[in-house]
Amino acid sequence: MGQAAASTYVNLEDYFEAEVASTPEAPKHEWFDGVVYAMSRGTPEHGRLTASATIVVGNALPADCRVYSSDTMLYVAPAKLATYADASVVCGPLETITVRKNGKALGQAVTNPIVIIEILSESTERYDRDGKFQAYKQLTSLQEYVLISQDERRIEVFRRVDDWVGDVGVAGGSVQIHGALIDVDRIYGPG
Repeated sequence: MGQAAASTYVNLEDYFEAEVASTPEAPKHEWFDGVVYAMSRGTPEHGRLTASATIVVGNALPADCRVYSSDTMLYVAPAKLATYADASVVCGPLETITVRKNGKALGQAVTNPIVIIEILSESTERYDRDGKFQAYKQLTSLQEYVLISQDERRIEVFRRVDDWVGDVGVAGGSVQIHGALIDVDRIYGPG
C-alpha cells in the first residue's frame, strides 16, 4: 500500500465515485476498510509483463474463462478491500457488486476471481506477498494466486488445496495455472 490519501473514514460509495470520475492518467487508489491509498504506477517492464501474462494465460485457459486487466476493480467483502490486481481470471458467470450512491449506479467490481495475478515490484512485493494475499484468501472463489517477478524469470503459483501450497517455475521451466501448463519463458519473452 502507498501513502494514505485521507486520514478520515471514506465510505465505499465515495471512494468508488472518485475512482470512476478520475482520468485515465490519474493514479488508481485502493480502499481498505475506509482508508484510501494511492497505488504506485507501474514501470514499462511491469506493463510489459502484465500484458504478456494476460495474453499467454488467457490463450491457455478453457473457453469459459476470461482474463480481466488491471483496470478491473476487485472487491473482497470480508476483508473490506477494493483494489486492482494486475490481472484476474473468472471462469463461468461473472459475479460483481454494483456500487450505488443516491440511487445511481456508479459501476461494478468483480467478486469471484478464481485466479489473481500480481507482478512483483520492489515497492509492492512485501504487500503483495503478505497483506494483499491475506485479503485475497478470504475470497471463497479464489483457487490460485500468481506472483510474477520483475527481477528474475520466476513465477510462483499458490494453490488452495486444504491450505495454500506453492509451486515455482523458473527460466526454462513451466507452471500450471488453472490446469494450463504455462512456459515461464513465454511470459518473459526473448532473453
